[in-house]
Amino acid sequence: MKRSYYRHLSRPCKILIFLAHAIDERDNISMHSPTKTGQTWDTEAYAAHGRFVATLAADVVTLLAPKPGEQILDLGCGDGALTEQLAATGAIVLGVDSSPTMLAAARQRNLRVEQHHATALPHHQQFDAVFSNAALHWITGIAGQQATLAGIHRALLPGGRFVAELGGHGNIAAIRTALQATLAPFGIDAEAIAASFYPAPAVYRRLLEGAGFTVQSIHLIPRPTPLPNGMESWLNTFRNGVLDQLNPTDRATAIANTIALLEPILRDADGNWTADYVRLRFHATANH
Repeated sequence: MKRSYYRHLSRPCKILIFLAHAIDERDNISMHSPTKTGQTWDTEAYAAHGRFVATLAADVVTLLAPKPGEQILDLGCGDGALTEQLAATGAIVLGVDSSPTMLAAARQRNLRVEQHHATALPHHQQFDAVFSNAALHWITGIAGQQATLAGIHRALLPGGRFVAELGGHGNIAAIRTALQATLAPFGIDAEAIAASFYPAPAVYRRLLEGAGFTVQSIHLIPRPTPLPNGMESWLNTFRNGVLDQLNPTDRATAIANTIALLEPILRDADGNWTADYVRLRFHATANH
């Protein structure tokens, strides 16, 4: 490529060209062999940079409409910030999560919680409602979703309701594309390692109906989400399972390149970042 042409390209274009050449020269790059997929959670980082997850859940809580005395299971309760809000309505809430560190934080709020993986819930016709916010998209693949929905259906009383919100089709598409591009030279498939599940409404409707639910409503909701602490903190909080595959030097390089690709798309002229979130929200009832 002629230097005069290269010099006039924008920075993101230069990065993409560099990445393309880097992939061709992979023999000269130290390769990684990641074996662990999914996300790991740092409770302090989540509290500092991920609190918007609970703050922006008002609409799905309204859809749940918790009532005093109701038995409610909060699936994927995390550190309990939203579970605490549900309990404040007078509902009797049990939080469930697979992360020991998140559950430890939830217990500090004096909440009743149990450690279970979503695909192996032990409950049987105990709850008037099951609620989940920003958790179901961490369950990998159709088989994992089917196992989870079967456990949720089993946990509900006849006619019980299941109200949830998760990442939907197109969620954080720009961020995921940028990560895929920047991590490819390191031999890392960012999508495969993240192992997230962002379904379209028709796909999840079929899963719900196949598990014995009647779908009352299901909608895909674009929700551009401000990131007051910036893109770097978001990446380190919500994609650390991917970034942890890298050594510190390569991690810093990958983050810098990802941010450079995203700046023209997700950062405004005042320096404010907005993530391209898309949510899938639904209300279903259990047939027995």
